[in-house]
Amino acid sequence: MGIRDQDDAEKVKHTLFEDIQGIAFGVFSCALGFVFLTHLGLITGQTAGLALIISYVSGYNFGLVFFLVNIPFYWFTYHSLGLAFTIKSAICVACMSLLVEVMPHMIVFEHLDPFFGTLAFGAITGIGLLAIIRHDGSMGGAGALALTIQELTSFKAGYVQQMFDVLIFGSALFLFPLEKVAFSLLGSIILNFIIAVNHRRDHYVAR
Repeated sequence: MGIRDQDDAEKVKHTLFEDIQGIAFGVFSCALGFVFLTHLGLITGQTAGLALIISYVSGYNFGLVFFLVNIPFYWFTYHSLGLAFTIKSAICVACMSLLVEVMPHMIVFEHLDPFFGTLAFGAITGIGLLAIIRHDGSMGGAGALALTIQELTSFKAGYVQQMFDVLIFGSALFLFPLEKVAFSLLGSIILNFIIAVNHRRDHYVAR
């Protein structure tokens, strides 16, 4: 492929329909993955993990807590990534918050092996997040804050996110059995591995 072909490829844009179906699929998949996660009483990283801990400890619905926890981060999202990205992220979070409350009434597990459930969460949610990211959306949260800190201080966004996750899982060690924390960490590793391997701008040129 020549330079001109590469430039043309880089200009490819998703249509509105493509964005809608991609984000809808992504949100549905993420919510389905969280059915496995919450049924097992596990957590994950980022603001979803924070919301899960608050939900488990307080007894409030995860969907409501997840929605509220993300609100302060929209300011960072707007200033770091723009209005369109912020709107897409807010829609994703709102739909996710609704679906995670509805889906458990539609799926009943007679028995769910923790290892299988952890794999299912990591794989299904990872695929869902990948779809959302590829259509310039997100599930809100610490990622935007990390990008803002990087912009202001040159401290790498990835390190900020890792520190946030360390705080989440570190707190979980004092609140939940070690086995649950271990399974939670495994699920988070699987999820992030799927995104890291499959989300590469040099391999995926559509925007």
